[in-house]
Amino acid sequence: MTDILVYALHYRGAFNKNSLGAVSEAARLAGELGGEADAVVVGDVGDDLAASLGSYGARKVYRAAAPEGLAQPVVDVMAAVMTDHDVRYALFGGGLLGFEIGAGLAARLGAGVTMEVTAVNVEDGALAAERPILGDSSISTSRYRGRGIIIARLNAFEIRERGEGPATVEDVEVELSPFSTQATMVRRGEQRGADVNIEDADVLVAGGRGLGRAEGFQLAEELATALGGAVAATRAVVDAGWYPYAAQIGQTGKTVAPKLYLAAGISGAIQHKVGMQGSENIVAINKDANAPIFEFSDLGVVGDLNKILPKLTAAVKARKGR
Repeated sequence: MTDILVYALHYRGAFNKNSLGAVSEAARLAGELGGEADAVVVGDVGDDLAASLGSYGARKVYRAAAPEGLAQPVVDVMAAVMTDHDVRYALFGGGLLGFEIGAGLAARLGAGVTMEVTAVNVEDGALAAERPILGDSSISTSRYRGRGIIIARLNAFEIRERGEGPATVEDVEVELSPFSTQATMVRRGEQRGADVNIEDADVLVAGGRGLGRAEGFQLAEELATALGGAVAATRAVVDAGWYPYAAQIGQTGKTVAPKLYLAAGISGAIQHKVGMQGSENIVAINKDANAPIFEFSDLGVVGDLNKILPKLTAAVKARKGR
């Protein structure tokens, strides 16, 4: 039992970003274990779309006729595939649905489960999952006696196209449990109350208490619009009612990894850092030269953001010719 199974969530003809990251990570780990990385898809998934997971390292894609976007039917399908093919590990890319499916799958199979995982390694021919604990001040490592269910934090795994051919697609028939068909999808949304999915944004302009008041977020919104990005926020300003919770980054919010993360008026406490430290480029603007965020920023600007943000927005617009 050295194979790894990944659930690949799809929506409107495309796979979820975190699912692709999980497939990529599973392929890497399976290679080290001497096994294979396979995927499960449910619902209306065409041959070409399913087979495209091969580009990210999946060798086989199991496709089942079951409701997409609901947890219990996927638990039925994954439990059947893991049992029939003697698969030891299941890997999820995170998100609310991933947490629900992973927990249900662990209960169904009597497997060990670790949530909020930020890294997975191969140790002595088996997987070991790492997750932050104690307010992200320490790391706990989980190992599994039998089957292991690993559920990552959002954006924990990097998407890697491996240049391999299409995956083999195999249709499987799974008898759904009676309770699995009781729920129906009423309305589906990817972002719980926000117009923009910050988890998939390539550019984020994040605002903190340094913006001074709720109206200060207009500066962040104008810059984000100019850059073609989205706006994020810290817990402090969300708690203060300055910005919606859907935009919150950090330990009690969301984890993001954009190409550019511009932090305006954010001190950089550890609780916020864990939600954005995977960003490709971090630019910080803060009037406090000793702010912790400068310690892990690629570029730091000390100054008044109320003067800097408008000028930066104007410069971006001028560069774009509008």
